[in-house]
Amino acid sequence: MQIAMLSAVLLGLGSALPEEKAVLTEPPTVPPPITRTTPARVKVELEVVEKVMQMADGVDYTFWTFGGTVPGRFIRVREGDTVEFWLANHPNNKLPHNIDLHAVTGPGGGAASTFTAPGHKSRFTFQTLNPGLYVYHCATAPVGMHIANGMYGLIYVQPKKALPKVDREYYVMQGDFYTDADFGAKGLQPFSMKRAIDERPSYVVFNGSALSLVGDRALKGKVGETVRLFMGNGGPNLVSSFHVIGEIFDKVYTEGGSTAQQNVQTTLVPAGGSAIVEFKLDTDGTYILVDHSIFRAFNKGALGMMKVEGTGNKDLYSGKQVDEMYLGDESVASSITARATGPVEVAAAVDGKALFTANCAMCHQPEGQGIPPAFPPLAKSDYLKTISNTKRNELVELVLRGKTGQITVNGIEYNGVMTAVAGLDDVKLAAVLNYVSNTWGNQARPFTTDEVKKLREALPATPSSAGGHE
Repeated sequence: MQIAMLSAVLLGLGSALPEEKAVLTEPPTVPPPITRTTPARVKVELEVVEKVMQMADGVDYTFWTFGGTVPGRFIRVREGDTVEFWLANHPNNKLPHNIDLHAVTGPGGGAASTFTAPGHKSRFTFQTLNPGLYVYHCATAPVGMHIANGMYGLIYVQPKKALPKVDREYYVMQGDFYTDADFGAKGLQPFSMKRAIDERPSYVVFNGSALSLVGDRALKGKVGETVRLFMGNGGPNLVSSFHVIGEIFDKVYTEGGSTAQQNVQTTLVPAGGSAIVEFKLDTDGTYILVDHSIFRAFNKGALGMMKVEGTGNKDLYSGKQVDEMYLGDESVASSITARATGPVEVAAAVDGKALFTANCAMCHQPEGQGIPPAFPPLAKSDYLKTISNTKRNELVELVLRGKTGQITVNGIEYNGVMTAVAGLDDVKLAAVLNYVSNTWGNQARPFTTDEVKKLREALPATPSSAGGHE
């Protein structure tokens, strides 16, 4: 009798908790911080949707998703909450699915309680005992295949004492994908179990697409703001070496836990793991997010951008200050050459070369020779010759918006990612176009500032939706 009464009291206490519905967000957005100071009974409703979406430019894939996005919706609850979790499997889906939340203490992380056929929904309840950032994923057999098709996301159990407030929070999650064809092959691509077992991904991307965090979809920030990235790795196979080029992480909560390291350059995020990274935006420009296993960034798609607006700090970072000729023992500064040959003519040439050196030479090499099979040559390039003479609008679009996928140059196929070049006004864009299209044996009609302005204004609109969405 006493045991029954005690059980009733405990059940009564659970039901007495205030109830609320969790706010779930699509990547790269994050639900707002939880401001309440006491536990609640939180209802989470997540739907599995199987759908075709874009993997790269011209490349489609049938993703299996939590909530229609890859990664799945971001879930934010609080330490000590009771979570009432509902998993629905859309009736148009073809397969059963479930969910394993690493934040759950209990068999299978909820997988055993949520095995759900198409057209059905399941419920289970759990308590959030441990604060931290946790991965969730499908655990229906074959587990690796379900994860490899995009079935993963993050759940953040906010600690009772919340982390300090920041200006911006973003949700970024890496995943490796396995298609029959190589990176950039056009059309709807099927899953390859052989490549998955061999751990040879065709794509390694952030937020479900090689295009998810570039161009118009780049993360945004302003000088002086603080940023917190909730970074996860769905895998299913590869460990991420997460790095932001041009930034140092002020704090890294390693593996999503409670202890922070300081002043970290690159942090490892295991498959099925996470990290919380924080940094301040001290100066303007475009910062590049990469997996620093670097061929994944430039050849498989693990590359994103954060565009920071505002007044730059020239004392902190000057930008290029000098661009001089160097001839070994006979080196001559460009300033001397300018006095000898005329300041206007040389200034234009130096400007275009400096822009190329700063933005393009790392990939295409200082003499335009390229790096097979990733970066095509610009020197004596039949592709460049064609677009600089007859498809000049395509060359402008290529520089301003970048390009992902396959092209043929001088009879050789190249497959990679060219990132957009940021910060070019019409004068600078004309200068760099004139440099590459009239150097190393290339020849084309000069680009004028007026022509570049008109070509820029005539570019078609680009999609504004986040990566992993239709």
